[in-house]
This record gives sequence, C-alpha cells and structure tokens, in this order.
Amino acid sequence: MFTGLVEEVGEVQAIEKTGQDWLLRVRCDWDMSTVKLGDSIAINGACLTVISKERQGFSVQISQESVNKTTFANLAAGAILNLERALMVGGRLDGHLVQGHVDAVGQVERITPRGRSFEIWFRVPVEAGRYIIAKGSIAVDGVSLTVNEVVDAGGISRFSVNIIPHTQKKTTLAQLAPGHKVNVETDLLGRYVERLMKSGGRHGRSMDEAYLREKGF
Repeated sequence: MFTGLVEEVGEVQAIEKTGQDWLLRVRCDWDMSTVKLGDSIAINGACLTVISKERQGFSVQISQESVNKTTFANLAAGAILNLERALMVGGRLDGHLVQGHVDAVGQVERITPRGRSFEIWFRVPVEAGRYIIAKGSIAVDGVSLTVNEVVDAGGISRFSVNIIPHTQKKTTLAQLAPGHKVNVETDLLGRYVERLMKSGGRHGRSMDEAYLREKGF
C-alpha cells in the first residue's frame, strides 16, 4: 500500500525487453541499505518488486500483464520516474490509499497555466472514469491528486487536476505535454462500494434506492 506522495524522481538506467518478463534497472539517490530484496516500490504508480540492488539503484521485473496495462511499453533509458516505497504501518497517511494497481492508461488533453500552478485535463475510458468524482482522490503516475472536475461523454471520461509548484518540483508531472500517456489509479473505495451495492454483501440483496429507503436513508 502506498500514499501517492512521491519520495524520489529516479531514472531508467536500462530496460531489457527479452522474454515475457522485462527487466527494469532504476537509478536513484536512496540510501540502498534501506531497500531490501522483495520490497514493493511504486514506479510511476505501478507496484513492482525489487529483485536486485546496486549502490545507486535497484532492479525490478515487469510482467507482460503490467506492460499491457501501463505506460511501461514506452519506457527507454533516461526516462524519469516517480518512486515511492510502501507505506509503513503506523506512518502518516498524507496522500490517500494507493494500491499501485493501474486501472487505466490516461492521456493528457490540455494544460492551462493557473497562476504559479497549472491545470491538466486527462482522458480515460469511461469504465475507469465511473470511479472518478469531483473533489475525490486519484493517482496519476503515482502522484496523489485531487480531482477538480469530471465530464463523461461518448465513452470517454475527462477529469482535471491542479499541479501546484511543489508537485511540479518533486514529481515528473511538470514534464507532461498534450498527448502524453500516464498511469491512472482511481480511488479504491469506490470500487468496493460498487461491488457491495451490486452483490448486497452477505445479505444477498442489492443495495438499491428501495433498500436504502427501507432502512431509513
């Protein structure tokens, strides 16, 4: 589990695209004594496992499933990456709960300056957009953000966020431009609520409007 608060911007040292599982070597400035083999690290919002480490970085394997569901197919040596280690039990949760499971690949539609900040509009398939709400949380390339607006039309959901100067400085989001693709993870609570409402939980009855009225809501 992660928070969406990026600890470090790393760099792709090399990526070996051989066989079903790719090998990604990441360069970063972490004290590598604090990173263990088997640790989970969110790389641009996708949870991956450390399989080896060096003095100034580490390596992870990327399964073909992860390649298909993320932007990793576009990675090349020199690309910059948002990095976050897993949340420690008892630690502060300053962002929001992020699993590191990418729901959709989004695309930047437009970027508009707003004072020292800038506003970005993204588009995602409506299947993912159904879990995005105004003033809710979302992770874009592993960065925890607050949604400004959401518009659904024609099988596409569009949503906007503000990128403040601090986020511009500490993440890769300042490098985005129209057309760029990003990893998007929606708020996990929305998915669980939908599942419970459809299945009715242990009672086996859908939690529809009639059910809520019957229970006094």
